Amino acid sequence: MGTSPLGKNQPQVNFDKNELNILYNNFMSMDSNKNGLVEPDEFFDVPELKDNPIVARIINVFDKNGDGKISFYEFVWGLSALTGDAKLEEKQKIAFQIYDINGDGFISNGDLFKCLKMLVGENLTDIQIQQLADKTLIAADKDMDGKISYDEFCAFSLESLSNIYNITLTVSISVTKEQLPDDMAEKVIVAL
Repeated sequence: MGTSPLGKNQPQVNFDKNELNILYNNFMSMDSNKNGLVEPDEFFDVPELKDNPIVARIINVFDKNGDGKISFYEFVWGLSALTGDAKLEEKQKIAFQIYDINGDGFISNGDLFKCLKMLVGENLTDIQIQQLADKTLIAADKDMDGKISYDEFCAFSLESLSNIYNITLTVSISVTKEQLPDDMAEKVIVAL
């Protein structure tokens, strides 16, 4: 197992070479300017993602180098953590990062409110969303410092959010003539 270009703590890839080819085809079909990077607006050109309120947060979490674009490597590692074969810890890490809006390593009341607002839209009032955020913070914040740490989030998710393990992604299979170059498939697999 080699060193990941995204760092040592990246999730293990849960795709075989054939699945990587399919992902590469899908990635390249989103890359409208063919620069090898998918920008957020290119994700929103995909009809299934267009109206999903959490997609922007997921894109932000996948963008490990912070350049505002998703490389194929970032795409694969991010999706890998959302597959049925991903470990619970990988799913918890992604879920935590989605809720940690400001990226400070903690989920604050404000982070929780903003994320819940994205998820529920206009189905709840701001007062109801704030009440939900407050109740969640009280239940999860075991050291009572006013924020949820990663460890507290993991414990809380195991206690009361057992559905986190059911966070999975179904990869749409569309086959085109374009194939992932053999050396890139090997790099993705070897990098991990």
